Amino acid sequence: MFTIESRDPESKARAGILKTAHGDVPTPVFMPVGTAGTVKGLLQKDLAEDIDAKIILGNTYHLYLRPGIEILKAAGGLQKFMSWNRPMLTDSGGFQVFSLAGNRKLTDEGAVFKSHIDGSKHVFTPESTVDIQRIIGADIMMAFDECAPWPADCRYVKKSIELTHRWLDRAVVRYKETGNACAWEQYLFPIVQGGTYDSLRKESAEKIASKEMAGNAIGGLSVGEPAEDMYRIIEVVNEILPGDKPRYLMGVGTPVNILEGIDRGIDMFDCVMPTRNGRNGMLFTGEGTINIRNRKWIDDFSPIDPACPSIVSQGYSKAYLRHLIMAGENLGAQIASIHNLAFYIKLVKEAREKIKLGIFRQWKDSMIKKLSQRL
Repeated sequence: MFTIESRDPESKARAGILKTAHGDVPTPVFMPVGTAGTVKGLLQKDLAEDIDAKIILGNTYHLYLRPGIEILKAAGGLQKFMSWNRPMLTDSGGFQVFSLAGNRKLTDEGAVFKSHIDGSKHVFTPESTVDIQRIIGADIMMAFDECAPWPADCRYVKKSIELTHRWLDRAVVRYKETGNACAWEQYLFPIVQGGTYDSLRKESAEKIASKEMAGNAIGGLSVGEPAEDMYRIIEVVNEILPGDKPRYLMGVGTPVNILEGIDRGIDMFDCVMPTRNGRNGMLFTGEGTINIRNRKWIDDFSPIDPACPSIVSQGYSKAYLRHLIMAGENLGAQIASIHNLAFYIKLVKEAREKIKLGIFRQWKDSMIKKLSQRL
């Protein structure tokens, strides 16, 4: 499933190929978030042809509630339903369930929760989330877990990872029992939890590695903890997770976070930041971050980012995009989202090239100085 093609001599960064039934994914890779069967505001054509996203995400929780599993089953899976013929990964919905706070209850069996749409009651178990993701048809499925809040005391996080590990045991059994449920091979990734406690992260990573799944994920980071803690935890966990399998850092992050993650041996990333921040007027460029709402851009008729690979966003000036965003026009949010996603994907492609050339570390250090600037 995963082949490492090259390693950077001065860091833990590596370039690889992740093979799936719907195509090969070069790594490192950034995966746009398509929570409800759409990357918000973008056409699938833009994702594939302009942005060149190799793989996107869907979310089990949202898709289960709407349009519902019966519709997705009748459609032949999410990829056919949304006309996306490239690879897809689905989150188990655990993060969404646990973000409901007062509207959910955890038991050893699973999670009882109320829909954010209509208040109806539902239950997710390790087994049911595997079954749902089988129907969705994702190439990569995530095991159901609890994402502990930050900050949380050590005793709470200890109980949380123990629950996550019990759920994982059951999810793996279900995954193996239902191996022929889909017309193509699907992989299950377990998720390392443990907050910012090194000992708990080590314990969780050892448990996850023992399952010998095709790949592994690191969850529960970028939830408010200092960046230094996140980087330390990545290093702790990656010393234990098998080096010959893909490592997925969930929900991270800024361009700087991504480069630092690659430096520490992460292969896969996702985050809503490019589209969410884009809709609010924040643009990521190779020279730093732009708040397009600032008055300084009102008469700046230069391109949004001359180095941006997006055909769609290259044709518009900062002044025009500012006008659209300030006027609340949908086109502004669309252009900004396309630009940001194109930038993120270009960034990881460049990282891959630098790894193969053996100069990733020095390139990363110079890029981080630029990316950290506010223009």
